Amino acid sequence: MRRMAQINSVNKQQQRRGSRRAEQVDGYLKHGEEREQTGLQEMEGPSSSQQRHHRTRPQESSGGLWDSVKKAAFVIGSGLFFLVAFRNSVTWHLQRFWGASGDFWQTQWTKVYTAFNGNEVALFFVGTMLVPTFFFWLFNAFLMLVDVTGKPNFITRYRIQTDKNNPVARYSTQQHCSCENRQAGYFSAKQVDQEKLRHAVKTVLFNQLFLSMPLVILTFAVMQWRGEPCRPELPTFHWVLLELAICGLLEEILFYYSHRLFHHPAFYKHIHKIHHEWTAPIGVVSLYAHPVEHVFSNMLPALIGPVLLGSHLATTSLWFTIALLVTTVSHCGYHLPLLPSPEFHDFHHLKFNQCYGVLGVLDRLHGTDDKFRQTKAYERHTLLLSFTPLTESIPDPTKKSE
Repeated sequence: MRRMAQINSVNKQQQRRGSRRAEQVDGYLKHGEEREQTGLQEMEGPSSSQQRHHRTRPQESSGGLWDSVKKAAFVIGSGLFFLVAFRNSVTWHLQRFWGASGDFWQTQWTKVYTAFNGNEVALFFVGTMLVPTFFFWLFNAFLMLVDVTGKPNFITRYRIQTDKNNPVARYSTQQHCSCENRQAGYFSAKQVDQEKLRHAVKTVLFNQLFLSMPLVILTFAVMQWRGEPCRPELPTFHWVLLELAICGLLEEILFYYSHRLFHHPAFYKHIHKIHHEWTAPIGVVSLYAHPVEHVFSNMLPALIGPVLLGSHLATTSLWFTIALLVTTVSHCGYHLPLLPSPEFHDFHHLKFNQCYGVLGVLDRLHGTDDKFRQTKAYERHTLLLSFTPLTESIPDPTKKSE
């Protein structure tokens, strides 16, 4: 009986083992079938749902590009439409002042033209080099005074990057010094930063003296060959407005693509990196650049409009002055009331690979402002019409909320 019981127990154990082996074999077979099916699917291609998912991607990208094209066309078209309307309506009222005082302005221009005794080279040099440069340094002298002293508070409270250059001469290394060495640490940091600022000023002066001046003289030769840039008659007011608009569009195109080219790794390290030493820019840094960049990205985009249009010296001088003041505002680091918003280009200095243009049309077209449009800086990128800083009314999100 005991032997029979042992035999039965052994048979039951063998049956259990057999069933387990059968389950394992079934599992292996099922796993093999699944692997074969997935292999066939990979050979046959993605499923219909996957295909639909992949098909939507190019449609979305093409749709975004088309949307950018439409928005760019809307911006440019509405600008030109506004220019025509401005010419036909508002200009009529301004033309009354321009026309009523036309003899005055024409008389003054005639006096200046006569004072140079036909020396149009000198006249062109004064109008296109000395006059814009004077306003550039006048504006930047005030901004540098604010940057270095941190006063008046009415200006500094509008700083975009509130933790940078406030004032320029101070560094946070003072906080890391001991009580005994704090004063020495503060002044060493201050000297380093002032040396950085002095180097930027020297570079800008070098670019203006040894690059801008010869290029302006060359521009006069080209414009003299094309027409008469210093002709005795002043242009009409509406023609000046039209030329300024065209110059602005041409500068946007040339500056965007030249600027983006200098961000290519082959050029950035040796050329454009100098300009980006200031991640929180100040006004004078607008012309702080490598000589190659200064010629091809700072000068040529501004020069091409007057050369192609054969602009009068008065228009060219006005355009150069506006261009220098606008680029100073873009780099100044302060979002001041009633001035163009510098948030766009300030974000470029902060992130490097966003916001390459001036007007932002081509950035929207090429999608190089996608990260910028997801930030609070984009919401602040507007004309400030109050005295409340936008960093207060539209503050950056805190780390906890992020």
